[in-house]
Amino acid sequence: MDIPPTSPDWTLLQSFAAVARHGSLSAAARALGHSQPTIGRHIKSLEVSLGMELFTRQSRGFVLTKSGHSLLRYAEQMADAAAQLSLVAEGQSGDLSGTVRITASSVVSFYLLPPIIKELREARPEISIDLVPSNISENLLFRDADIAIRMFRPTQPDLIARHIADLPMSIYGTRSYFDSRPLPKSIADFMALDFVGYDRDEMILRTMNEMGLPVERDFFTTRCDDQLAFWQLIRAGCGIGASMDIIADGDPDMLRLDLALELPDLPMWLTAPQALHTAPRIRAVWDHLVRALTARVS
Repeated sequence: MDIPPTSPDWTLLQSFAAVARHGSLSAAARALGHSQPTIGRHIKSLEVSLGMELFTRQSRGFVLTKSGHSLLRYAEQMADAAAQLSLVAEGQSGDLSGTVRITASSVVSFYLLPPIIKELREARPEISIDLVPSNISENLLFRDADIAIRMFRPTQPDLIARHIADLPMSIYGTRSYFDSRPLPKSIADFMALDFVGYDRDEMILRTMNEMGLPVERDFFTTRCDDQLAFWQLIRAGCGIGASMDIIADGDPDMLRLDLALELPDLPMWLTAPQALHTAPRIRAVWDHLVRALTARVS
């Protein structure tokens, strides 16, 4: 006779939800703080316990089977509840020492945060900092990060957010790029230059079209989605492109193009889970970031 499946351990369901969310054992292991082999064993044990295959292993990662999809909603509900319990418990902790995980875009992480974190570590040596440069919006409610610096207003529920500033943006090119060509004096001159743009990200395309400059992907002679590499392509003289003034104006090799074009400002927001905001070390880091970022970008 068939033996009915046993009720699965919650730890196994937590690992299942993490693999489904992140798409690989290694990413799920990092998110949960376990080893990759441990997560793999959890998935195998859960499949044996339930008597079903939950994932197919493909070159691009772990893909849910039909059975896996049917289970995912319930596992995610349990994961949400566990995450909220963890956040509330952490928020009630009175311990100032420990680690705070900060995520920000690669550009902000590279150009703005290192001296701010240095000051923070000097002021609060009992607090360790994990800095996660990422252009993907981490899920704060699943503790992918404790505090996020985002260039858009967060709308996810159960988060608190503080507007830091609206950062001016302009078009820049290197001085050497203009050694062999005149500076543009009209929009037509401007549009005849080489442009560095994004590859698959359509943000620049949308922005230019909204500004009345209809372009398509092939308009950009060099393309890259990585923000740091994008800026280095401009600095190398591959063409002109947009940057935050606070970064580009400090580079003596760069020229700001003064044309009758106003790029939209880039908003900077600080955000964290509401349940965590009262935790002493989270609040200490939050307050430091508010003061330091405001002082640098205002």
